Amino acid sequence: MSSPIEDYALIGDLETAAMVARDGSVDWLCMPRFDSPACLAALLGTRDNGFWRVAPVARAGGGACARRAYRSRTLVLDTVWETSAGTVRVTDFMPPRAQLPCLVRVIEGLSGVVPVRSELRLRFHQGRVVPWVRDAGHCTTAVAGPDAVWLGADGPVRDTGGDRSTVWDITVPAGRRLALTLAWTPSHRTEPPAPLSAPAETLLKETTGTWRRWSARCRYRGPWREAVMRSLITLKALTYAPTGGIVAAPTTSLPGCIGGERNWDHRYCWLRDSALALSCLLRSGYREEAAAWLGWLVRAVAGDPDRLQTVYGVAGQRLLPETEAPWLAGYEGSRPVRFGNSAVGQFQLDVYGEVLDALCLSLRAGIPMPAHVWDLVEAMMGHLQRRWREPDQGLWQVRGPRRQFVHSKVMAWVAADRALRISRLLGHDVSRGEWPAMRDEVHRQVCREGWDADQCSFVQSYGSRTLDASALLIPRLGFLPARDERVRGTVRAVRRLRSGGFVRRYAADGDGMHEVDGLPGREGAFVACSLWYADALAATSHPEQARETFERVLAIRNDVGLLAEQWDPDAGRQLGNAPQAFSHIALIETAFALSPGMPGRGQQSFGSGRRAEHS
Repeated sequence: MSSPIEDYALIGDLETAAMVARDGSVDWLCMPRFDSPACLAALLGTRDNGFWRVAPVARAGGGACARRAYRSRTLVLDTVWETSAGTVRVTDFMPPRAQLPCLVRVIEGLSGVVPVRSELRLRFHQGRVVPWVRDAGHCTTAVAGPDAVWLGADGPVRDTGGDRSTVWDITVPAGRRLALTLAWTPSHRTEPPAPLSAPAETLLKETTGTWRRWSARCRYRGPWREAVMRSLITLKALTYAPTGGIVAAPTTSLPGCIGGERNWDHRYCWLRDSALALSCLLRSGYREEAAAWLGWLVRAVAGDPDRLQTVYGVAGQRLLPETEAPWLAGYEGSRPVRFGNSAVGQFQLDVYGEVLDALCLSLRAGIPMPAHVWDLVEAMMGHLQRRWREPDQGLWQVRGPRRQFVHSKVMAWVAADRALRISRLLGHDVSRGEWPAMRDEVHRQVCREGWDADQCSFVQSYGSRTLDASALLIPRLGFLPARDERVRGTVRAVRRLRSGGFVRRYAADGDGMHEVDGLPGREGAFVACSLWYADALAATSHPEQARETFERVLAIRNDVGLLAEQWDPDAGRQLGNAPQAFSHIALIETAFALSPGMPGRGQQSFGSGRRAEHS
């Protein structure tokens, strides 16, 4: 059985990532990229679907660790066990990639003499294919189809045969350090990969130095520096370095409802994240990363605006077919397990506003833009003028009927507003054209059709009475000022979406959710929604309540500072894919908003929220 979602820590090399549980088991690893098939998939099934555990043996008290932590300002993880035989530490890291991905695990005796076991059970193609494992002299190799994984160790390893696991037993006295290195190569390569011959201490020193040099650039100096720094490191770890794309999470199918079917693949890049990712990276001092993310964005959206998608692959690929994996039992029985994401085929009106907002922010920050950016703006606005009145599937990517979602219309207004700003920045005069008229018409329609006078609040869609946390973004986007009574009324109304102090996306009861999104079951509270609420409270002159809400979110981070997409206030546990980029982006933004003396947020600098758990 998998560990609780909050028991997992993240390590990565800026092209893929691994999830490490408190018992020392790596239960999720895709190689060579975030979106590659998993070779360790116990997270979504059983141990037979692949894991790699390094920990004291059971008779010595091996189980959950006594404590663990990342080394300061890095993604290097130290896990310590205090056993009846002594104390041992395992240090896990993935060196930023030179050529091929590798995962290094260094075992160090701190006191006594501790028996430790490494057990590796590889299962390629999403935990399904048992590889051919053979001894290659000083290391072991496992091969199946296009994949090969090599394991090098400071000692003999053996294939146990029966369950086709590779086991290494060692007694670790105080002061002794031993290393195991797991490296992936294409199976047609017959030579051991270079990382197996590199000293582990050298790789560790280089990895630690790389992360600390990167962290030193952080400009945030407010009261929550540790939380902001950990969120920025997480955001960096979820970046696919070759292209600059940021995946929503390194995992798939971790459920929003335990035992249910709200299970989605988040190992891809959502346009909806673009403006907020750019905003927090720029304000935190990471201009290079913001420019790389913008480059990915412009390449991904190139082409016919009719074919603009909400989500793309890490290299900008458009085809992400959604399939199911019946051989995987699902996290705590939550099925189906999905790979790929059918949201690529949805019509989501708000993404046009997201893209134009990101372009506007980048221009204002002085990031160099491609020469064809104005052509892209004109094409997107021409398309939007034809289609903004249509219903869509919205911010939450509903799999039920399309609706006239208020947030989608607000984002259509954002698109027109930012296009006009871009025109001024690039020296084009469109002030007397159709774009100002469209912007004004959308604004009037939203204020008329999206407002519920009885509740004194904006609602989820035209004609509905359902409240939606996305309405909290209205002042941040500049659609209305925070002092407007309609904004203040909406903030008061959204209090009704709270559960245990955390804000749900919309209707809190299961039946209401099914009516909106077409899926059975209820879910947890979205972490980002609670942070939007804190921002809105601060903007509407409730600083103490804003800080209290923010501190409540900080308290639900796991022991190494990570957040999943959702929090279940009833069960007191994390839900959804983890760690979630958008949760950490929202944390950074709120920390800046609540910190005196930190750079302010101009209304033109912000995109909206994120895609729903449902796709």
